[in-house]
Amino acid sequence: MEIRPVGVNANTRWGLEPPRLVVCRSGYALQSPFPTAVAQLGWMNTIQGWRPVPTEIPTTTPAHVMSMMHKILKASPLSAEDQKRLDDLYAVIEREAKVFIGYPCSTVFDYSPLYPFLGYPLNNVGDPFVPGNFHLNTHKFELEVLGIFQKLTAAPEDSIWGYITSGGTEGNLYGIFLGRELLPDGLVYYSEDTHYSVSKILRCLRVRNVMIKSDSDGRIDLEDLRETIRIHRDVPPIIFANIGTTMKGAVDDLDGIRQILDDLAIPRHYIHADAALSGMILPFVDDPPPWNFASGIDSISISGHKMIGSPIPCGVCLAKKEHVDRIARNIEYIVTLDTTILGSRNAITPLFLWYAFRTVGLDGFKRRIEHCFDTADYAVEQLNKIGCHAWRHRNSVTVVFDRPTPETVSKWQLAVQHKLAHVMVMPHVTRERIDRFIEDVAQTTPASSGVLPS
Repeated sequence: MEIRPVGVNANTRWGLEPPRLVVCRSGYALQSPFPTAVAQLGWMNTIQGWRPVPTEIPTTTPAHVMSMMHKILKASPLSAEDQKRLDDLYAVIEREAKVFIGYPCSTVFDYSPLYPFLGYPLNNVGDPFVPGNFHLNTHKFELEVLGIFQKLTAAPEDSIWGYITSGGTEGNLYGIFLGRELLPDGLVYYSEDTHYSVSKILRCLRVRNVMIKSDSDGRIDLEDLRETIRIHRDVPPIIFANIGTTMKGAVDDLDGIRQILDDLAIPRHYIHADAALSGMILPFVDDPPPWNFASGIDSISISGHKMIGSPIPCGVCLAKKEHVDRIARNIEYIVTLDTTILGSRNAITPLFLWYAFRTVGLDGFKRRIEHCFDTADYAVEQLNKIGCHAWRHRNSVTVVFDRPTPETVSKWQLAVQHKLAHVMVMPHVTRERIDRFIEDVAQTTPASSGVLPS
């Protein structure tokens, strides 16, 4: 076995040798001046990435030895004041997580077996498909994750390129950037229900753009889109399609969009799909609407920290390889291709996503999504019982309802827009949590009355 020192320098205040983390076939164990206490505690500091291992050491330990071991395991190089700040922050996060239902991030994950990798400066710099000279990377695992998403998005084999991003915004930035590079004179069309970050991306890239009206249910208004494209028929369109809008979970009609392009005889165009949340929902439903590469898109952005769950925001961007090849640049400094938005990229999040797929599995995610649908239907039913005009789109976990009081919005961390609010029924949201939320809403008067979509 291998023995590595653990950085718990504060143990010297008791005149003791620092504990050591023993790495063996069965897992991790702590070697210290008090082995009996280690056995009786039966746990390790998870923040350090330690985990319990079976032991045959007798567990009869004097109370004062047990107390000393607690001090060793909790020892920190921080001052008492700084440590208290961290402890207080953790207590707040732990409390707020119990009333977290307004934003699309799952809290159902456990990546503790991967914590040892946090001890190295891992970096997935460069193109994941091209070996580079920075060897402390997780490119092989990143490629496995990309392969899974290629299948989930019905991407043609060997014709799609991609990488793991910092989140949905970076994926959308890449899609619009790629569209602009291919069609420098292009005009971006996006609906008024599009995520707020897209208008920022358009300003950064200095791309001409037109906002299109949305229907009452959140989908792009096809008549407005048709008329606007007709007026600008001489300019190639770059379509930003929402596969699940931020507030209402609406999916833009890709078939209708492509029909408009055909009717107006516009062969030069680019379609990017923002499937931040729905990209990990629609692959698991029986009759999804058109949304993926089989439906004619050129690129897609999907979040990893939403339905999959991750303590670090992340996502996946996929695009047709023929498009990416046209913008690739060789970088001698790192001996790879510059095809990504960022240079240095997170190498831990690919491990998180890989681990999730290997442990939960596709069948497991399908069951989670079915649980979310069932709970979402329950939330709609209960909200309507108290007169909150609740509804959701088919294949969506976004439950839309009348905007409640500011106190309820704050307590339950609800996203709101105009007269509406929504609950995001993610894997951690149970019927019991919905009941507690409904109780709070029922005790207050809705600030305004919403309208069911036509």
